Amino acid sequence: MAHIFKLQEYCLRAMGHSHEPDSSGSGSGSSSGGGALSLKHVVSLLFAASAQYPLIHNVVYHRNDMELATAGMSVLLTNLLTLFKIATFLVYKQDFWRMIQSFRQMHQQSSRNIRDGDGYGYVAEANKLASLLGRAYCTSCAATGLYFMVSPILKIIANSWRGTTYVRELPMPLRLPFNYVDSPGYEIGFVYILLVTIVVVSYASAVDGLFISFAINLRAHFQTLQRDIQTTDFSQSEHEFRKALKDLVDYHVRLLSLSKRLRVMYMPIVFGQFFITSLLVGVIIYQLVTNMDSIMALLVYLSFLGSIMLQLFIYCYGGEIIKVESHRVDVAVQLSNWYQAAPKLRRSLAFIILRSQRDLLIKAGFYEASLGNFLAICRAALSFITLIKSIE
Repeated sequence: MAHIFKLQEYCLRAMGHSHEPDSSGSGSGSSSGGGALSLKHVVSLLFAASAQYPLIHNVVYHRNDMELATAGMSVLLTNLLTLFKIATFLVYKQDFWRMIQSFRQMHQQSSRNIRDGDGYGYVAEANKLASLLGRAYCTSCAATGLYFMVSPILKIIANSWRGTTYVRELPMPLRLPFNYVDSPGYEIGFVYILLVTIVVVSYASAVDGLFISFAINLRAHFQTLQRDIQTTDFSQSEHEFRKALKDLVDYHVRLLSLSKRLRVMYMPIVFGQFFITSLLVGVIIYQLVTNMDSIMALLVYLSFLGSIMLQLFIYCYGGEIIKVESHRVDVAVQLSNWYQAAPKLRRSLAFIILRSQRDLLIKAGFYEASLGNFLAICRAALSFITLIKSIE
């Protein structure tokens, strides 16, 4: 369990936040990690937002050239999505810290009640998948960003060796409000884009990493609740049964509360993720189809598409496992020895069954984070390829 807390703290540190939550639990906070926003947090948001105007200017400037316009549009939409994530994190910063603190407390309570070390291997096993997804996504984002940064440097070196004239290009398709072709404007623009890229990659991967760690924590605790229900001795005395039932209900209510808090925190991000990803898929597919003759371009766009789809998959997978495991609490009650309980006590279990039958969804508007919707977007992408090819 400690490994997943390290993953959460790493994500927060990647965004420049300390590891001490607000102990007071109030909204006012302190100077520590759970307190009010510091200047560096606001600067991160404004710095990433400052790239929007040059990106929009570039798209408008090349509006008559579809290839250049779509190339700029893909970067523009990616940066816009990251702004959604940075702003949402800063607005719900207190809630992020409370979520982490709640999971720590639940782990400490469960550790005190654990017997013979059985039944609490869920988080350790699931955390391996969370780490794998987090590393894969971070590596994908970093690799794509690294290519964009290194590509113009390699072109300058290659043309210098050949002795040919080459107009220097910036790593990202944007138009800055100064001469960025000649020195020192080019160097200033290059460093500016490098810093923006670092901020975008750090925040995007960190916010997504926090989501998947929260989702896997919730799945593990739902699995623990199911195990506790199935191993409860319903033939015990009424007093002992009521105490055991109260513990189960309190545990269930707490998990439902955390799930709802997670949904509220990530609602803007889920909406932005689905909406912007849908647009990005169309833009990138167009670039793929129109650049079939260039192997390097195909590799870049495929890497970009894989990074975007992996990002969406993280949210869809997290939403799916929360929905599925919350439903399985109902199954756990039915598989338990509930029939050994007294008739009047059996009715108490109906409240757990009824609540478990209600969908626990991570959604925003008509967008639901589920694997079914992820596959729907994948199918739409394939259909879009067929459509573009038929038009050509």
